[in-house]
Amino acid sequence: MRILVTGSTGMLGREVVEHASRGGHDVVGTSRSGEVPADITDRDQVERAVERVHPELIIHTAAWTAVDDCEGDPERATAVNAAGTEHVGRAADRIGARVLYVSTDHVFDGTKASPYVEDDRPNPQSVYGTSKLAGERALGPHHTIARTSWLAGLHGSSTVRTVLDLARRQDTLTFVDDQIGNPTFVADLAPALLELGVAGHPGTFHLTNVGTVSWFELAREVLAAAGLDPERVRPIATSGLEPPRAARRPANAALATTASSHLGLPVLPPYRRALEELVAQLQARGVG
Repeated sequence: MRILVTGSTGMLGREVVEHASRGGHDVVGTSRSGEVPADITDRDQVERAVERVHPELIIHTAAWTAVDDCEGDPERATAVNAAGTEHVGRAADRIGARVLYVSTDHVFDGTKASPYVEDDRPNPQSVYGTSKLAGERALGPHHTIARTSWLAGLHGSSTVRTVLDLARRQDTLTFVDDQIGNPTFVADLAPALLELGVAGHPGTFHLTNVGTVSWFELAREVLAAAGLDPERVRPIATSGLEPPRAARRPANAALATTASSHLGLPVLPPYRRALEELVAQLQARGVG
């Protein structure tokens, strides 16, 4: 299949391009400085890139994911995450291509007592979540939305890398214990996205690794995987953070992968195996 990947130099986009190429697909990446330059906030650039590549499938990973920065610049967040997705969808519709849009757990308010299923009502509490939900709603029902959470990978920033960096410089690390979610590793997510996109299933799907933890618990597991003492991590409530975070996070960001399971799509494996592999890879590169 001929596939275009937006945000192809990002942590997830890069993994999707590499996996699709290994799978024999004809894949082209776009980004501000990628193989095919395209700023998704510029409708004309997006249309030219899509017409040039003429893909059958667009995996849309490009986004502004700096949650706190989005809070301070809602216009940019809307331009990238909402209008940018609308541009991708319209360009795809012009040539008859399908879009798989990567969205987020931040579309929910986090007050539910159990994991969110795909048809739960979104109620974002941040500019980032609002802009990503607007991106979802900008696409027609024939396209695909894949919500995921707490991404980590070999390239780019993530909590896993942050924990290893902090452990090298600090004796004690502090992470919140009242926010829970599903750590998701792009090495597992990329092939699942590709399979979902190639299959052409429209609608909304949740894709995460199996397992729910707090940020505090995840930080302890990162240290343990690195051969370090997990007791160095101390818990703190979100309300006790100094300075407080600009954007409100969902206390419960856990996502249930109900829709993809019903279709018989592979479930992403438990996160602990992927975590151990990533920590080993980062340590081999001198991180931590």
